[in-house]
Formats: sequence, structure tokens, C-alpha cells
Amino acid sequence: MSNDYFRFKQFTVQQDKCAMKVCTDACLFGAWVAQSSDGEVKQILDIGTGTGLLSLMLAQTYTTATIDAVEIDIEAAQQASENFESSPWKERLSVNHSSIQKFALHASKKNDIIISNPPFYEDDLKSKNIKRNLALHSSDLKLDELISIAGLLLNDEGYLFLLLPFHRISTLENLLLKNKLYIRKKCLVKQHAKKNWFRGMFCIRKESGEMLTEEIIISDENNRYNNAFIQLLDGYYLNL
Repeated sequence: MSNDYFRFKQFTVQQDKCAMKVCTDACLFGAWVAQSSDGEVKQILDIGTGTGLLSLMLAQTYTTATIDAVEIDIEAAQQASENFESSPWKERLSVNHSSIQKFALHASKKNDIIISNPPFYEDDLKSKNIKRNLALHSSDLKLDELISIAGLLLNDEGYLFLLLPFHRISTLENLLLKNKLYIRKKCLVKQHAKKNWFRGMFCIRKESGEMLTEEIIISDENNRYNNAFIQLLDGYYLNL
């Protein structure tokens, strides 16, 4: 059973109210985002914030940015709000209990960074856990709708970052072409060297250009974190 909280170097994430707990690939994603953009970052949007983990990681890195987090599940939104309030950056963090579709209708700001760890599955069998289904399955937010909305809410020079299962990469690529968005950097992720790729992390922009491809293997055969993982998470994880 997962702990009710996860403690980082500069903040703590309470997670007892959320279906989706803090996990290694989400932490890796947040750290990767933090070193994958350049220029001044003033406005960030976190779509489907859950516990607020990604917003907190980016608030630590981008010290002058204002972050809007959107979450459709009421208990997760409350938990994220509590996590924000107990963090050192509460003045720059806000939670919107809403679907991203409704939020976008009234959004007046364009964003320098949009980040999302969206529902992973479409048209897959669901469990009996309604809250976990909402977090994992995209019946309430399809990937094509997410990309379309993100394109509208992104600055012309901004960055859209997505974390997806490896098997959805080709779907993502086709949807981006349709929306005139371009992968400028991608990172494929394995748990161990002998395992298959299981996640892809993507940096997407409105301007086309050369695409940089990276690979990260989280740990070795003895379950010790690899150097690339340690370097990314060193500013966040305790006891690395």
C-alpha cells in the first residue's frame, strides 16, 4: 500500500485523497520538463494536476512563474490545494476544480509552459474503481482534445510537455501533425535495461525544427538508480 504522503527536499505531497499516487515516472517527467525549456517562464498550466506534484516541481524550478492547475476530480483538487498551501510557493500556485474544456472557455492567459500527464488509456477495459478510471482512462478527455486545447492556450514560443505510454507515440505524432504542432525533443524511458520502453516524454512546440531524441533507463539490474536519473532528480528526491 502506498504511503499517505511523499516527502521531497523542498515540499511534501499528501496523497491519501487521490486515486493516482506519486510515481517514479511522473517525478522523472517533472524533473525532465524543468531542464527542457529555455527563456523566461512566467505562466504555466498543469492539466490534470492530481496531487499537484508536477506544479510543485515546476514552482521549485521556475521561481517567478505563476502556475494554474486544473483538476476535474473534487477530492484530488482539494488535495492539490492543500499541498500548494503547505508549500513555500503558495502565492504562485492555484487550483481550478474544472474540466480543462470548461477552463479553456474562460481562459484569458496564454502559457509559456503547458504540462500534462494525461489519462493513459482509450477504449480499454476499466476497473470498478470510478476515481481511478477517471485518472487513467480518457473518456472525459481524449488525447486529440487535449492537444487541440493546449494549442489554443499555448504562447507562440511556448512549450507543451506530455508524458504518455510508449504504445501511444504514433497516435500522438499523427494528432500533432493535424494540429500543426511539432515534437522538438523526446525521451524514451525504460525501468531496466532488459525491459521494453514503457513511457515517452515529449517537448512540443508550434514551430517546426530539428528533433532531439534521448533515452533514460531508470535503474540497473540491482534496482539502483542510474546516473542520468540521479542527475535529473537530485534537486527533488531525498537520499539520492
